[in-house]
Amino acid sequence: MISHFQFAPEAVGFADAATKSAAIDAMATLFSRVYGIDLALLAERMNEREAMGSTGFGRGVAIPHARVPGLKRPVAGFLKLAQPIDFAAVDGAPVNLVFGLISPEQSGVAHLHALAAISRLMRDESVQASLIAAKREDELFGLLSNVIDRNAA
Repeated sequence: MISHFQFAPEAVGFADAATKSAAIDAMATLFSRVYGIDLALLAERMNEREAMGSTGFGRGVAIPHARVPGLKRPVAGFLKLAQPIDFAAVDGAPVNLVFGLISPEQSGVAHLHALAAISRLMRDESVQASLIAAKREDELFGLLSNVIDRNAA
């Protein structure tokens, strides 16, 4: 079930990031602005997680994630990159869709369930094609929320 995380309309956007580090910073900034989480802590945790191994999921998708104190439940964000970038993805393909997840520090199973749900969603080729074709933030959110609602039902 995908409804294991909060996904706000404001947590969807576009980013012009030329590197993996810049994409992670853009996602941390999005999370900080939308969910009120400390930017320095987010950047630190997300970069620590990325240092353990790339969150480049494959097929043009990355799922950077981290756990931080002070959250009540997992929250998600989504960025469509202006151009594909090297994310050291498992398949070597460049990434242009970045779906981020931040979870409470002690959320072991909930974090894993949310990651699994996001990975299932992002493996859907029709969803990917629609996200790549989308030109506006409201289109991106509409596509994602429709799929999330459909899968949660």
